[in-house]
Formats: sequence, structure tokens, C-alpha cells
Amino acid sequence: MKVGMTLPVTEPGWTRDVLMQWAQKIDQGPYSSLALGERICFPSPELMTTLGACAVLTNSVQLITTVIILPMHDPVLTAKQLATVDVLSDGRLTVGVGTGGREEDYIATGVDLTHKRIAVMAKHVETLRRVWRGEKVVANTLRPVEPFPVQDGGPAIIAGVMGPKGLASAAQWADGISGMSVSGKAAEAEQAFKQAEKAWADAERADRPVLKTAFWYALGDNADEQIQTHLTRYFNWLDPASRDAMVAHGGFRGSAQQFKDRLKAFADTGAEEVLLIPTSIDPSEVDRAAEVVASL
Repeated sequence: MKVGMTLPVTEPGWTRDVLMQWAQKIDQGPYSSLALGERICFPSPELMTTLGACAVLTNSVQLITTVIILPMHDPVLTAKQLATVDVLSDGRLTVGVGTGGREEDYIATGVDLTHKRIAVMAKHVETLRRVWRGEKVVANTLRPVEPFPVQDGGPAIIAGVMGPKGLASAAQWADGISGMSVSGKAAEAEQAFKQAEKAWADAERADRPVLKTAFWYALGDNADEQIQTHLTRYFNWLDPASRDAMVAHGGFRGSAQQFKDRLKAFADTGAEEVLLIPTSIDPSEVDRAAEVVASL
């Protein structure tokens, strides 16, 4: 099983120097990928700009979006942006897409909430792939939308969806799933993987889904306080009762040995890759987790 690291861009205090430190440390290994998510009404940096910066700040790790809120974006422009990142990274891009959990992001960008649907996302994915194939998707243009991706046919697309309906849709157009274990427990991921494999089988897919998941983590004596502070800030759109439940039970918090055992449990689920989500902006977090990951 591969282990990737997510940039802590939802933590306050990120700067150019912090971003460079995290990206370069992640690229040094033993991580397989650098992941980055999207929020609008939050202090986090804009996704595409940051993704482009990471493409030139790194040389070896895969770049993964977890996730682009695809229905919120124009698909033709998004296809061009992602193709540009694929070129800048020399073909190291994997595109995770989702509908997002926060209505305020749609409101802030002027996108009608009726677009916050998996059906809209599926249509946008089709447009991405058509653009990447060089098809003219807009009438009366002199040329197709370029540049073309380095990867033949474009980057792999993984779906950040949950539940039978979402997975049934994803099985029609995605290469796999970009899951999330809110509890930080392997059993949660294993259940999602089984549902994805069933959806792929029901869709009579010849290939198996790519199985990726993620979870929040904090290590050491201050782990519980660290993860509670992070999740309280992150779940700012939830009602107090729901937020408190997430804060109390979300993510992994414990020692390095417990962390290693947890990662081994995720490996046993058949996960292709687990993406770690740090709950501190301190660049030394990369090193502490790397010691565990290297020992697997």
C-alpha cells in the first residue's frame, strides 16, 4: 500500500515558505503523493494556483486533488487548467472530483445550488475527457482547447462519492474512488471499498476500481488536543451538535506505534493508497509521519 500526504492548507498561517517546505519534504519521500483539496470560504489557497506551484516544486510524487468541487467550475476551463498542471508536472496528476459538502462555496462563486449534483459532475467529467482527447466541445472555435495532457487520454479521474447511488454513477465514468474514513478506522474504508467493487461489478466493468482513502491524524502527547482544534475549525459549517460529534470521534490520534498499526490495518483492506491529512501546519509533521511510513 502506498501512503501519500495532504498539504495542511486548511490550517491558518500558511505562507509561501511553509508551502515550499511541505511540498519539498513530501517530495523527498517516502510518500507516494501530495494531495490538495478545495474550499472557497476558508483561508486555504486557491486550488489550481497551488496545484501549479506544487507541480514545479516537486519532481517525483503524484499530485492528487482531493477533491475539486467539479460542478462549481466551468468544465472547459477546468480541463485546460488541469492539462496545464499535467504538463508542468510531466504527467504526475490524478484528478479527484466531488460535489462538495458546503453550499456556501457554490453561493460564493455564483453557481446555482441545482448544480450540486452527481449527474452534473458526471457530465463535466465527460467534457474534461473530450477536451483532453482534442475534440472541439465548443462551436465556432478555430482550434481545440490546448495544451493537451502529457498522459494519454488525460489524467486518471477518481470519484469522491459515497453510498450506493454515488458509487453506481461513478462506476460509469470514474477510474476509482477517492474515499474518506472520517473515523480514521480501517473498517470504514473497507466497507466503502466493498461497495465500490460491487458497483463496478454491477456496471460490468472489466477493470477493478482504484481504491484510495484518507483520514486525519495527529501524533504524540498533544495529539488529542491538536486534532480537536483542527476539526473544530474545519467543520465550521455544521451545527454545534454535529460538529462536536465529529470532533470527538474523527480521525486518528495516538502514538507512532499505534499509527503504524493503523496503517497496517488499512493495508489489509486492499487499499491502493492512503492519503494522510495532517492537523498541524508545522513542517516537522512531515518528518514525524515519514519515520512511521518508512518503517512499514
